[in-house]
Amino acid sequence: MASHTDLAHVLMVRDDLAGLPDYPVPGPCQLRWFHPGDEQAWTEIMRAADRYNEITGEVFEREFGSDEEALSQRQCYLCDPDGRPIGTSTGWFNDHYPGQPYGRIHWVAIIPERQGRGLAKPLLSATCKRLRELGHTKLYLTTETPRVAAIALYLKFGFRPEIRDEADRRAWENVAKHL
Repeated sequence: MASHTDLAHVLMVRDDLAGLPDYPVPGPCQLRWFHPGDEQAWTEIMRAADRYNEITGEVFEREFGSDEEALSQRQCYLCDPDGRPIGTSTGWFNDHYPGQPYGRIHWVAIIPERQGRGLAKPLLSATCKRLRELGHTKLYLTTETPRVAAIALYLKFGFRPEIRDEADRRAWENVAKHL
């Protein structure tokens, strides 16, 4: 699709949590929530999967802090049959987006050798449901325009483009050409 220089950050929102898609975890994979020490697993998954951001050890701390109790409720891992994390998604929060409390789908990733197998669906499904269980009624996420497969997945989950200005409109017009 777009080159790295054409990358634009875009927002997507889901105004209610009714009718969330339900995708079961394909056996023999399993889902689990954050355990102390998972910071390293998250960093390794993100380094492998994210071509658009520089992932360092400090990124985890900056994005999520160190509240292990919050992380244990909000950060999900998809694990292979041996229990090795191969994907992650976090159901975070922002009490002021835009001036209201929203749940946030944050940093969804599957390691490259497992991508394209529908594994993000059960991960995203579990994360959205967890946000609903935690009392969130609206969700948002940010992503980059070259992530067309991810954007298509978010659209299937009921997220819609958030267009706030002309730059957003142009970015979404470009994405639409590739969906």
